[in-house]
Amino acid sequence: MSATIAQTPTISSVPAWMAEELTQGGSLAQIRLGDQAYFLRITRAGKLILTK
Repeated sequence: MSATIAQTPTISSVPAWMAEELTQGGSLAQIRLGDQAYFLRITRAGKLILTK
């Protein structure tokens, strides 16, 4: 998966991605860390939830 880094200027050099790109226009994305799977969900209220 290729996500574009957001063009919003930031004070620090922390990488930033648009949640809509990570979910490819949907509301759910899987994020892997080692052998663990996490799910990033965009709620109907426009909030982000990260669960294991």
